[in-house]
Amino acid sequence: METKEYLLRELKEIEKWEKDQKGLWFWERITRLPFKLLDKVTPKFIQTKIGTLLDEIGGYIQNGGQYLSNKKSVYQFFEKKTGRPINELSDLQDVPVEEMKKVSLELADKRKGAATLQGASTGIGGIFTLAIDIPAILAISLKTLQEIAIIHGYDPNDKQERVYILKCLQFSTSDYVGKEAILNELSEISEKDDEKSREVISQIQGWREVTLTFTESFGWKKLFQMVPVAGIIFGAFANRSMISDLSETGTMLYQKRRIMERLGSVSNSTND
Repeated sequence: METKEYLLRELKEIEKWEKDQKGLWFWERITRLPFKLLDKVTPKFIQTKIGTLLDEIGGYIQNGGQYLSNKKSVYQFFEKKTGRPINELSDLQDVPVEEMKKVSLELADKRKGAATLQGASTGIGGIFTLAIDIPAILAISLKTLQEIAIIHGYDPNDKQERVYILKCLQFSTSDYVGKEAILNELSEISEKDDEKSREVISQIQGWREVTLTFTESFGWKKLFQMVPVAGIIFGAFANRSMISDLSETGTMLYQKRRIMERLGSVSNSTND
């Protein structure tokens, strides 16, 4: 097990990262505008697809639906990268956080490759394949976050964990005010305060905000993807950068959660 000094040092680095995430530059605000304008002229068949996407996110919160990750494949990936045999979730509880971080980053590289290919392939047809790309990149995003959760010893089969995962998704695409609020909500879920957790779950029943934030975050990147053929380049870039930001967010937030729990264990054992 890591020393208290090591855990505190890592926690300080994560808190510095959190502080850096809270700034939203002017140009970032501008890049969100095209998608809002685009929504007014979006063909009905694309709006129908986005409506279906909203329903799927609601289903994900309730039961995981088609988006639940295969834990066994994550165990195999972890074992392949570290040589440490993992047969069930409990085997990950005492794994050093440094190993968890290393495997999460390697898994992120794998997912970024898949997202790049997805964005390039759907960029060929411009606006007509955009309707396919948004649900596809959402699926990759949820899969990535779930796998990072499993690597850190948390179970996406738990409804409360799925809420945490969606909040991580929302955090990665939110502005300054949104990030501040979401960090507080994530802390409440992590502390396992049942009353506060229920409040957060109740709030996210309005999960449409997650999808709106998610789609707006594409901004000008998706606007350019609507140009046939040229959209290949922009689609690949947009998807890769989104998964890159998302996997960094997931890794940092799950690292913090695991570190806080271990610091709590160290304090309890010292008091005893």
